[in-house]
Amino acid sequence: MNTQIQDKFTFKNGQTMRNRVVLAPMTICASEPGGYVSQADIDFFARRSRSVGMVITGSTYVHPLGKSFAESFSGAEDDKIEGLSRLAKAIKDQGALAIVQLYHGGRMVLPDLIDGQPVAPSAVKAPRDYLTEPRALKNSEVEQVIEDFLSAIRRAIQAGFDGVELHGANTYLIQQFVSPHSNVRQDKWGGSLNNRLRFPKTLLKRAKQLVKEEADRPFLIGYRFSPEEIEEPGIQLYDTLQLLEQLIYHQVDYLHISTSDVWRSSIRDSQDSEPVIQKIIKKINGRVPLIGVGQIKTKQDAQRVLDAGIPLFALGKALLLDPDWAEKVVSGREEEVIRAYRDELQADLALPTAFVEDARSYLEGKD
Repeated sequence: MNTQIQDKFTFKNGQTMRNRVVLAPMTICASEPGGYVSQADIDFFARRSRSVGMVITGSTYVHPLGKSFAESFSGAEDDKIEGLSRLAKAIKDQGALAIVQLYHGGRMVLPDLIDGQPVAPSAVKAPRDYLTEPRALKNSEVEQVIEDFLSAIRRAIQAGFDGVELHGANTYLIQQFVSPHSNVRQDKWGGSLNNRLRFPKTLLKRAKQLVKEEADRPFLIGYRFSPEEIEEPGIQLYDTLQLLEQLIYHQVDYLHISTSDVWRSSIRDSQDSEPVIQKIIKKINGRVPLIGVGQIKTKQDAQRVLDAGIPLFALGKALLLDPDWAEKVVSGREEEVIRAYRDELQADLALPTAFVEDARSYLEGKD
């Protein structure tokens, strides 16, 4: 029998999702000053936890120098645990698994947000006009960044989350170590592909060890990745396939691809029409769960993903516009799904006003 949207999914560690729907990580920039979880954060994620199987929060920075978004929440200090605990409880009380996404912005950080110079694997500026050249991390600082991630994982465990997602996608620091564009180091953290993979591999290995030693319950360590980069030189699919092999070897609990369209083909090779995710599926070969994402809007879209052998799918805009998407689709009421934003819906959708104003064109389908 083919997998259905409403089917439960159980990870190898025993944690179970009530269905195959994941809330994609989204940063709504509504946190309190200093990186504290706000009531607006809690309301937003709780509202979207009622009928999905798993909720992944927006990017949570592991060190103040890694903050890429204003008014985003922090996992970098112990005094944030109380707010994170309230957030985790709000999600879990609705029946969804609660996952916090952890990241460090690296060279993608705006200097004004950190009142200083960003740090990165190498002193190579990202190809964005609004960014500046970062300072290259010293070897001891690279080790400290790994410790920062581990400390944030420890706080997530203490806060009651069901797991963390290491944000190795979307050009942030973990991806910067993998990329030959942003990593031109000549030590053990750079140079060869094997050395460029050392940071995510080491981080995952130590994260799994931390969970084994300190978690008092099953706890997921997921990993999000961008399969390719447009920069030259940049990450190629071959690099990503080698990365995934290493992550699987070190027992990652799930993989989460980051693409604007789940079925898109290579952005580096216009002659290759095979969807990138098909190549990923072949590489993974069922050894670890994969989350697909990008332009999944309807029940038919979701079922196509499941039929391709991708066990889980994430929704971003669809759940922004209608937090009850899963319930409506599964119960045969897809015609009731909200497809476009209207201001009279804001309160029920639990969307912060500043977020609505910033993302209005996106919400209203104008871009």
